[in-house]
Amino acid sequence: SMGTSRKLPPLFRPPLDYPEQPLHGHLKVSLARCPDKVALVDGEIELTFRELDHLSNACAHAFLEAGIAKGDRIAIFLPNSAAFEIAFYGASKAGAVVTALNPSYKEGEVRYQLADSGAKLLITEPEKIPLIESVRKDLPDLKEIILWHGGESVYPDFESWILSRPISPPPEPDLDLREDLAALPYSSGTTGLPKGVMLTHRNLVTNHYVFNSNLRITEQDVGLLFLPLYHIFGSLLMGGFTLAGVKQVLMPRFEVEAALRLVEEHRVTLFFTVPPALLAILHHPHLESYDLSSLRFMLSGAAPLPPEVRHQVEKRTGVMTFMGYGLTETAPITHTNPEDKHLIKADSIGPPCSDVEQKIMDTETGERELPVGEAGELVLRGPNVMKGYWKAPEETAQVLRDGWFYTGDIAKVDEEGYVYILDRKKEMIKYKGFSVAPAELEAILHQHPEVADAAVVGKPDAEAGEIPKAFVVPKPEKNPAADALMAFVRDKVAGYKQVREVEFIDQIPKSPSGKILRRILKERA
Repeated sequence: SMGTSRKLPPLFRPPLDYPEQPLHGHLKVSLARCPDKVALVDGEIELTFRELDHLSNACAHAFLEAGIAKGDRIAIFLPNSAAFEIAFYGASKAGAVVTALNPSYKEGEVRYQLADSGAKLLITEPEKIPLIESVRKDLPDLKEIILWHGGESVYPDFESWILSRPISPPPEPDLDLREDLAALPYSSGTTGLPKGVMLTHRNLVTNHYVFNSNLRITEQDVGLLFLPLYHIFGSLLMGGFTLAGVKQVLMPRFEVEAALRLVEEHRVTLFFTVPPALLAILHHPHLESYDLSSLRFMLSGAAPLPPEVRHQVEKRTGVMTFMGYGLTETAPITHTNPEDKHLIKADSIGPPCSDVEQKIMDTETGERELPVGEAGELVLRGPNVMKGYWKAPEETAQVLRDGWFYTGDIAKVDEEGYVYILDRKKEMIKYKGFSVAPAELEAILHQHPEVADAAVVGKPDAEAGEIPKAFVVPKPEKNPAADALMAFVRDKVAGYKQVREVEFIDQIPKSPSGKILRRILKERA
């Protein structure tokens, strides 16, 4: 009846029709719709959709002439840049698979991903050359290195390398969109070394259509892109924005001043972010002097957004802020709050996106579905779910069961289908939105001559969310210094993975089977 107060209707996201198109089909769509509109801004460089299409055509020709065949892996080891996007779409047009590396990676990490992926060709920048040359002997598959801004190097310069090629479309690769990979990002799984995540053309393309539809992204929008393109969240923005005809404003890294200035200058409407960037904005002393009125919303992902931070950001900026959720294995987005202030639930990641089915399963067996309101493992199915882990059939079988992906995240669902993440995969440490696998750091600590045993857990931290904290058992008669151990790890991993605190302990608590009892250490941390 009219007079009684009623709960809002649950948000229903209708299923979508997806065209049978490969990833580079995004450029065809925007080319037909707005060829002369600016597609991306990278510092002084501006490219229209037509130019991005032409340059990625030339890049595909260059790949093909270099002997790249369908399914071959091309590695991109670059910060956010026009070159990154040209190479990504160029690879798709050649039928190749992109494996992108975090620009802050050190030797061991670079060697591992390039060797494991079997990358044949690498695109990187001059300052990375000593690093690449130090590991090249371990990379028998790597045939060619191309340098962006190469200058006077023995390696070809990316720009000259592609500009000598035709801008006409290369022959269309013969792709099976459901089977053939477009990308092989590496995800820090909960155990051991990162695993290649096999994402097909269909996984990515359907996800980009869903993203644009569920957040109503159109060519009227302007998007700021500081989230790294090597990461699946950045890759989603690149794909969705290209498909929708959005002008992308690229930043090589997040800097609060520069980001706020670019929002004002380009009248940015879409701001996708992670909690540490929101904290930086919140604590910026001159926030009020920037005009942020063009922003439609700020969507935070990659790590939980504390409700108080969200509230304060909305209060200080006047911009609607809410959470979304996704995983590398789901290409990535599976949940988001709607961009409608009446439908946002502050501490929820929102209901599932179009064509994503969800259930909450018991954590012991994973076979019993739990009722509304009960906590269990979040399990998902949809066209965006990965084909599997690269060269890791056992790990694939653990997480993919009958097409359902077991996220390892503990969650509950309310009557309206909104999901609340309660706890992460037992092991992972989330440092500023980056996943850090304790096992990787433990393996390094074990290499230290004075360490008998070690365990790493996340310790809550106001600024970073969590910091990696190490518990170390010294060898008898040895007395290693905490600083020395932290420096030992620092030289071997990317900055975000560094151990930030060390506590010495007599023994590491373990189960009868030898599993580290992290819960006990977390309580102690």
